[in-house]
Amino acid sequence: MRREKAGTRFRLFHRPPWVQPDLAPELVWVSTPSSRMKPGPSDDRMYVIEPIGKDHAYGVRTGPYGTPFLDLPPWPGRIRRPAFPDRSGHFDRLPLDAPEFAQAHAYGCVRFTLDVWESYFGRRIGWHFARDFDRLEVLLRTGLDNALVGYGFMEVGAQHEKDGAVVPFALNFDVLAHETGHLIIYDTIGVPDPTAVGGEYFGFHESAADIAALIAVSHFESLIDSLLEDTSGNLYSFNELDRFAELSATKQVRLASNSVKLSEFAHGWRDEHALSQPLTGAIFDILVDIFQEGLVARRLITRALADLTDAIRHHPEHWTVIQKAFDTAYPGNEERFREAFIEARDYSGQVLAEAWKQLPLDLLDYAEFAELLLAIDRKLSGGRYQQEMMESFAWREIGKVKVGPRLARPDEESHAFSARTIVPEMSNFFPKMTYRERVQVMRGTWRG
Repeated sequence: MRREKAGTRFRLFHRPPWVQPDLAPELVWVSTPSSRMKPGPSDDRMYVIEPIGKDHAYGVRTGPYGTPFLDLPPWPGRIRRPAFPDRSGHFDRLPLDAPEFAQAHAYGCVRFTLDVWESYFGRRIGWHFARDFDRLEVLLRTGLDNALVGYGFMEVGAQHEKDGAVVPFALNFDVLAHETGHLIIYDTIGVPDPTAVGGEYFGFHESAADIAALIAVSHFESLIDSLLEDTSGNLYSFNELDRFAELSATKQVRLASNSVKLSEFAHGWRDEHALSQPLTGAIFDILVDIFQEGLVARRLITRALADLTDAIRHHPEHWTVIQKAFDTAYPGNEERFREAFIEARDYSGQVLAEAWKQLPLDLLDYAEFAELLLAIDRKLSGGRYQQEMMESFAWREIGKVKVGPRLARPDEESHAFSARTIVPEMSNFFPKMTYRERVQVMRGTWRG
């Protein structure tokens, strides 16, 4: 969210620099006043560090004598030199190749995402761990082949490719915004007992995090420009908005615009990320349909073209005709296309924020969430987008198919049963450490 002459300046990439090497980072303003910024960067809500010697992730660990214990922030060891603001308190002058730039970029991505969603929630988004920690600890660890959040922390690693290349997630806006999305949901609806909720809850969580990132990144001015220029406004074409966590120009973690239906999981599921795709796809389709309704209302495209675009999955042979029509409609109407996109983005964000506020902690399923979105649309717009929503949910079989049981135990790729869902009360179930073991853990004189 761009804020002129307020807050603190950062430079952020809306696409990772290894995907588009000639892409310059965009100058953005985050809401934290520059007078409150400190090295790290850090403020009263979060701080970024690059720990030295941290070779383990937060969560449940085993002590030197085999006793499990809960390891949570703050990191007690040494850290690398933090990023310093300039004399005016801003971070937009750091060299792109400096280690400190990655630290500033990580902070900027998290704060930018919070700013976007706080504008839709109409309030400050808190931390679900606020009773124990005032601030979120964001750690950059290139040795970690993952990125995850948990009780008081966000650990940001890197993608390690087979050719030896290391792709740092600290420079990937989608990854950081996705993890921030999990924190937003935990603050909004709470942290459930992982053994007491169904599979659709975990799929919902991953979908919500993806959508939080998608809406947040669509606030970059440069992304809107390139998105519309590249597609002429045909957002069902393969584009940068629907690609999550791009690892290269042709590889990403998953797509928002996908064709996955819920029936693929009727007999069971193994991975919550895959399970999230029908819901993410439905919400992405709704956003695009709202955008196209705005184009029709502005008489930029015809109703017939919008209907043809909606039916493209059933009639892919019409693709060339559709793209040609958008290529004809877009030139000369760039600003009005942009207005329609921003209107659709903001309405979608508002509806989602209202829905997340009202969700129950337990017994959450996709059909229940769909009904809630429909109810909120009726309240906010008088039901203007009911047809688009119902068609999107129906095509994904949401409300028609129930998800089956989990078919395999969670592995290292799962976030449902991980450090993400750990809370301090769990330590009450651990056996007590001996005095000698506690001393070694506190001093960090052992590695485990």
